[in-house]
Amino acid sequence: MSITPLMPVYPRCDVRPVRGEGCYLIGERGERYLDFASGIAVNLLGHGHPKLVKTIADQAATLMHISNLYGSPLGEEFAQKLVDNSFADTVFFTNSGAEAVECAIKTARRYHYANGQAHRHKIISFDNAFHGRTLGTISATSQPKMRDGFEPLLPGFQVVPFNDLDAALAAIDDNTAGFLLEPVQGEGGVTPATAEFLTGLRKACDEHGLLLILDEVQCGYARTGTFFAHEQYGVKPDIMAVAKGIGAGFPLGACLATEEAAKGMVFGTHGSTYGGNPLAMAVGIAVLEEVLADGFLEQVTAMGARLRSALEQMIPNHDDMFEDVRGMGLMLGVKMKDAYDARAFVGHLRDHHGFLSVSAGQNVLRILPPLVIDESHIAECIEKISAGARSFADAKAA
Repeated sequence: MSITPLMPVYPRCDVRPVRGEGCYLIGERGERYLDFASGIAVNLLGHGHPKLVKTIADQAATLMHISNLYGSPLGEEFAQKLVDNSFADTVFFTNSGAEAVECAIKTARRYHYANGQAHRHKIISFDNAFHGRTLGTISATSQPKMRDGFEPLLPGFQVVPFNDLDAALAAIDDNTAGFLLEPVQGEGGVTPATAEFLTGLRKACDEHGLLLILDEVQCGYARTGTFFAHEQYGVKPDIMAVAKGIGAGFPLGACLATEEAAKGMVFGTHGSTYGGNPLAMAVGIAVLEEVLADGFLEQVTAMGARLRSALEQMIPNHDDMFEDVRGMGLMLGVKMKDAYDARAFVGHLRDHHGFLSVSAGQNVLRILPPLVIDESHIAECIEKISAGARSFADAKAA
């Protein structure tokens, strides 16, 4: 057979981690990597966090899975904690971010159906967005690399330019259900929404009876320094998808909604075999307790400001390679000059300097460290990126 046992859909590199310790990954040969990718914004507590490890072991020994036909004490507890600390009134638990976005889309369409306006099904989404790789979520993006070969996609989506309020407003018609967007686009280039844009969308929703659906799968859960990124805009969504950091490495996601927005989600309208299982719920509670502990969000904000400042101070030493720093909190990106390829630089840092990061659209080096980093990790990060920039430039010039 020429195909590999693992379906070859990922461009896997030669790094083969077998163990994690705090902010580091250790490979098969014992090599250590400073992990500023965090599984792409997933491992917010780092690797091997004692509380998380104990929670998983204890709950696995107690009860891992039950059908959602039965009551869920842990699910009820976790949902209540989320409701108490967010805009939402109700929560549906999933196993991934894409599932959470799918649930958000269904919730929005079902809302208008419940109001006797089933024709209001169109979701307006935005260029460079990433909402997942299911058939429904790729229908909400305009990126050919995710759409090609999967047509016909789901109808009912219109993609307009991000941060262009006029274009978004012009797309509203009698069939529009709402807007779907990331407050900070991750895969698209670590691009925050402008305050004018996000507040303008909220205003349009209120004026036209539309729903504001936020995808905070990557930017949510303390990543930007507040529990959710939209809090920094003074805007509240009607529906929101979260995942990644919510489980800190355990497969978990959630769709949060107001009571009004979820009015159509009644018995039989949605479901998940594994969603909300007791093991996931125990993990979710443990992670949330850490995130909401005194000083946690303040520390993320402080370390985000410190890392951003250090990156900005580094740029003049390599101004032929780097342009600027973008993002919020500990979701940062360094825009690279056109002469240098961010994806290649990520590989160079990984293979030659023991530094793990990820690339993003618009030729951006994306930096997503665990939210538990300290000053020493930031210093090591800057040292590795700076050394990597020098050797990468030398290799290009050779």
